[in-house]
Amino acid sequence: MSTVFSKIIAGELPGRFVWEDPDVVAFLTIAPVAAGHTLVVPRKEVDRWTDLEPALLARINEVAQAVGKAVLEGFGAARAGYLIAGFEVPHTHIHVFPANDMSGFDLALADPDVPSEAFDSAADTLRRSLRELGYGQFVPEG
Repeated sequence: MSTVFSKIIAGELPGRFVWEDPDVVAFLTIAPVAAGHTLVVPRKEVDRWTDLEPALLARINEVAQAVGKAVLEGFGAARAGYLIAGFEVPHTHIHVFPANDMSGFDLALADPDVPSEAFDSAADTLRRSLRELGYGQFVPEG
């Protein structure tokens, strides 16, 4: 059975994408710890990151780093948080988010009630920052 991430990637469920390439996508999470909280996900459905092929693991980390740079630029955070948990959805994903302290690393503090306009604004900010950083070929139209 497909994961919710596979359904988002396939367009069966909505997603606010900020990155798309042949192997990896990135889209905003529906329960962010901060504006701009993004999930970096391989298109290939693999539950544990430790089971990924090394080249794919390297690629999702490259994309996470690019998204992290966009998070820093777009949201003015002190750090770009990076977290792999994987208990919520059995499909490898990296959480990348603006972090000014350790609170963002507690996913229990995520907000499931963010207004749609705030999501749209965060996605636009990330897309703009990614383009300004030279990653425009991977940034979908909003």
